[in-house]
Amino acid sequence: MIKNNQSKFNFSHVVLDAAVIAVSYIIAFFAVIGSHLGIDGVQVALPASVYFRALIIIIPVYIIIYGIFDLYMPKRIQSRRKELANICKANITGLMLITFCLFAGRNMATIGPYLRNFSTRMIVAFFGVNIVLETLFRNILRIALRNIRSHGFNQKHVLLVGYSGAATGFIERNKDNPEWGYQILGLIDDELEKGTDKDGIKVLGDLSDLRNILSGNDIDEIMVTLPLDKYEYLKPVVNICEKSGVHTMFVPDYQNIIPTTPYTEDLEGLPVIHIRHVPLASPFNAVVKRSIDIIGAVVALILFSPLMLITALIIKLTSKGPVIYAQERVGLHNRPFKMFKFRSMYVQRPEEELSRWTTKGDPRVTPIGRIIRRLNIDEMPQFINVLKGDMSLIGPRPERPQFVEKFKEEIPRYMIKHQVRPGLTGWAQVNGYRGDTSIQKRIEYDLYYIENWTLGLDVKILFMTVFKGFKNAY
Repeated sequence: MIKNNQSKFNFSHVVLDAAVIAVSYIIAFFAVIGSHLGIDGVQVALPASVYFRALIIIIPVYIIIYGIFDLYMPKRIQSRRKELANICKANITGLMLITFCLFAGRNMATIGPYLRNFSTRMIVAFFGVNIVLETLFRNILRIALRNIRSHGFNQKHVLLVGYSGAATGFIERNKDNPEWGYQILGLIDDELEKGTDKDGIKVLGDLSDLRNILSGNDIDEIMVTLPLDKYEYLKPVVNICEKSGVHTMFVPDYQNIIPTTPYTEDLEGLPVIHIRHVPLASPFNAVVKRSIDIIGAVVALILFSPLMLITALIIKLTSKGPVIYAQERVGLHNRPFKMFKFRSMYVQRPEEELSRWTTKGDPRVTPIGRIIRRLNIDEMPQFINVLKGDMSLIGPRPERPQFVEKFKEEIPRYMIKHQVRPGLTGWAQVNGYRGDTSIQKRIEYDLYYIENWTLGLDVKILFMTVFKGFKNAY
């Protein structure tokens, strides 16, 4: 059973990590320093033995840092992207710690001369090489584990307690992901007949049989998946599971109530389930994104100022009306703001403007307007909105108030998009959902962005916008 081998696997993982750290360090040493040893009489400040003795401290410290950043969590529950982020965070922490020690100890009588002459270039090289090799090693390990588990080895034997939406959700996902290595031994539930199959899983009995089933089977994990109307049994069921000594997990049956991926926060021992995870609600993430918005908007305004000036002159010379068009949109926290665009349509009466979206071949669009809309030049004045704080470079596109009022009654979760700043471009837009397209699909893409925001995703959207442009831009 896997629980008998898990400690050996964890130990082996730590040993292999130590080897990767050592190899990364050696590569960095020879890349920066080793090539100069003994060549043309060139002398290095410190002998190689001093550098290699430092590994006695660096390896265990890095192993501890890896543990702090959850790099020894089971790969069943940690995505590649999150693992890479944790590898980077751990190595940044290690680099900062080494740098601090080099500078803090340089005046010490015993080790000061060594620290003053220790190559910082080599440490920086070690930082980069270790991220690359550690990522490569862990992906190879992940692939190897998936192949092993797909062939029936390294399996975790699981018992499901209660048949509900949570249970069926786990069963379906487990079938789609054999590399997880979960083998469901059976299911117990009061409403199902013992000996029958449910979703391909054998029913072992009802809740009264739980104690006997646990004593008679070698089970690695128990998943309590009781339906909502059976939560009165939750406490006794958990008590029995805990007395068995088997690791127990609780999978709440909230799929029909909370249609999203929540996360749990600990408030002095009180677990609080947030219905929606919004990474940009974090002050740190918000500051980072806002800083990038300001820098990006300033650079874009400087870079595109000649093109914007030429566009403004052409618009002024070819049709009557203002060059810049300000339209009311709904932004962060449902607050209205004026969004700026180069005017691409003939001047209209207010009731005409509010009536509909722009469609293909729309007669309201001027000849020059068709060109600048196709090239997305009309959106460039929105860099001013970004500087003002009304918008972000990347985010859900803002909508007019009358459409917001309409869609919030017709489309579930529509108003969630206003939990972040609207953007010049977004995940929905680079995937073709812009203008006269499905609002439902647009919201699905917007919600994915809101719940899965990372700087990496912003960079991806930015590159897709630059190299592919908006789709459906009439």
